[in-house]
Amino acid sequence: MALHFSRAELAERRARTIRKLEENGLDGLLVFRQESMFYLTGYDTFGYVFFQCLYIGTDGRVALITRAPDLRQAQHTSDIDDIRIWVDGPDINPAFQLRDMLTEFGASGKKLGVEYDAYGLTAANGKKLESALDGFCTLSDASRLVSELRVVKSPAELGYIRRAAELADDALNAAWDTVHAGAFEGDILAAMQGAVFKGGGDYPGNEFIIGAGRDALLCRYFSGRKHIGDTDQITLEWAGADRHYHAAMMRTIPVGGATDRHIEMHKVAVDAMAACRDALKPGEPIGKVFDAYARICDGAGMRAHRLNACGYSMGTTFAPNWMDWPMFYHDNPVIAEPGMVFFLHMILMDSDSGTAMCPGHSVIVTETGNDAISRHNLDLIER
Repeated sequence: MALHFSRAELAERRARTIRKLEENGLDGLLVFRQESMFYLTGYDTFGYVFFQCLYIGTDGRVALITRAPDLRQAQHTSDIDDIRIWVDGPDINPAFQLRDMLTEFGASGKKLGVEYDAYGLTAANGKKLESALDGFCTLSDASRLVSELRVVKSPAELGYIRRAAELADDALNAAWDTVHAGAFEGDILAAMQGAVFKGGGDYPGNEFIIGAGRDALLCRYFSGRKHIGDTDQITLEWAGADRHYHAAMMRTIPVGGATDRHIEMHKVAVDAMAACRDALKPGEPIGKVFDAYARICDGAGMRAHRLNACGYSMGTTFAPNWMDWPMFYHDNPVIAEPGMVFFLHMILMDSDSGTAMCPGHSVIVTETGNDAISRHNLDLIER
């Protein structure tokens, strides 16, 4: 079996989930987030693009409903014993089979939590679920119940995070080796992702982000590759991934010499990073981290060039993105705790001059503050 954690650790995670269910007056949880399934059982698949549901009851019962292609996947990657298969058909609603299973488990008339905020539960499937369970039981939104448990990482999880950070550093080395005037963006991406694969890592939760010229001011992937100019800039955002655990990084690299604006914006971004790391400490709301970013950027006259968030949690995430809960934004009341992992990105994008500067790396919250997990500093590197 391809279990990445001990059975004892997986069992303890489910026990903590059951305690939270009981604290919230719930009799069970309908799990639709693939991240939650992986966290609770080890189940690793992209089959969540179809209807599948993991049930956990307060009596300790665990069962999975999925499609036939994922039967052996679940047997190989998880510790789930009870796996039910629904059969494809033009008029099939697998939520009715879920109801039949819940009837078998004595869940009629009970109150069940649902992970509504899940890529695996589309609006269409959500309607099927509610239609099938209407009058059978009471459903309550419990989208964050497992996410709140996942946010503080165990020692084993932190080991995967640290390995992911090493792979991200390797990818940065590959970028420095391939970024130059005339370089093809496709070669840069191939070298960076190749470094992760050669190190034994995974595909990340979303595409690596790359953009030269004015496209360096974008922070989303888009299709189409080009060559770097003689005097240019390129922004890269990527993540190392190990067992689906991510450590993200970000850089803007001037090509053919940094401009005065690059240098100015880099100083502000580095100062903002220092202020954010000072604000990220146990016992403090993480909204203060964003406030530090905003204070430094606004004080340097760059209010128009910053974003309204400056990072987010890192963990085990599946496509379509590697962003995890919670995020750094103003007044976010979530309290930082040791063992949390965050990606801090100090993004500055000046559309007037067409200049970008976006340094970023991942950190682990400690008992006294936080530790950067990259071996690379934030110096401005030119190519």
